[in-house]
Amino acid sequence: MSYRRNIYFYYPHEKDLQDKLEPLFDLAEQNDFSIIDDPADANIIVSIGGDGAFLQAVRKTGFRQDCLYSGITYSDESGLYCDFNMDNFDEMLHSVIHEEMEVRRFPVISATINGETSFDCLNELSIRSTIIKTIVIDVEIDDNKFETFRGDGLIIATPTGSTGYNKSIGGSIIDPRIPCFQVSELASLNNNRYRTLGSSFVLDKNRKLTLNVVQDGNNYPVVGMDNEAYPVRMVESVTVTLSDKVIKTVKLKNNSYWDRVKRTFL
Repeated sequence: MSYRRNIYFYYPHEKDLQDKLEPLFDLAEQNDFSIIDDPADANIIVSIGGDGAFLQAVRKTGFRQDCLYSGITYSDESGLYCDFNMDNFDEMLHSVIHEEMEVRRFPVISATINGETSFDCLNELSIRSTIIKTIVIDVEIDDNKFETFRGDGLIIATPTGSTGYNKSIGGSIIDPRIPCFQVSELASLNNNRYRTLGSSFVLDKNRKLTLNVVQDGNNYPVVGMDNEAYPVRMVESVTVTLSDKVIKTVKLKNNSYWDRVKRTFL
């Protein structure tokens, strides 16, 4: 399986961490893998450091569709994107070499700001007020007005992202085998004057969500994409759809998404 033998490791290049990773690099080379410096030449991209590092690795390498991603946590950590830790890295190499691996496919959402700039998110997109004032957003589904939201902001999460920010504000956990995305509210106003749905809702893969920011002085919201803030001066509209892209990851057998959810939260 020579076409799977180029590995790129994504991690902060700190001296102490570099020393700790040397045994992993040695193990990879002993199994005839080539460690490369350019992720564009990789067949496998491995992040070191948990779910945040995994999200960064996917983003910084351009949501590659022609390679496998894998996440490795430190020995005393667990992650929802990471099947492996520093103690069982050899299991990942063994799976790749002997074709015993299983591949998991994670949905990705695509967002377009102001009809111009597009980007992908593996976890979630968030839009939040940056001033001490509610943000007002006209919410459209398939170009039909659904509601006018007033509150601190909205979270649009992928199924895998449903366990993160989305869960912390009362959203549901979604099975990643379901191609969809979820919309959840941040501190919405619901009274005799203002009314929103007041709960999260899930949209099918073929739906289009449009968020039109009402220009009432709160014109500079923070737009978060996974664990980064998007640098844009004025946001007028954000359009979200489920992308055709998926992130393919190497997984251990008998370690399903729900096994990891149980291990993380229960």
